[in-house]
Amino acid sequence: MYVRVHVQPGAKKESIEQVSETEFHIAVREKAERNLANGRVRELLARMYGLESRDVRLVSGHRSPNKIFDITKK
Repeated sequence: MYVRVHVQPGAKKESIEQVSETEFHIAVREKAERNLANGRVRELLARMYGLESRDVRLVSGHRSPNKIFDITKK
């Protein structure tokens, strides 16, 4: 399943807002450098769906605030 995520890196407080079934707005404390924010978003999505973080893969938007993740149980 593909989900769209709008990420706000460097936030004071982490939050997850589900806009629709497959779209989220996520704020993370990690900065957008050295892939830290992307890694934290992967962890949060995996926890939401009850999966391991290896089951969540960033498909598109590596350097953009708008990303697409593939969530697949392996």
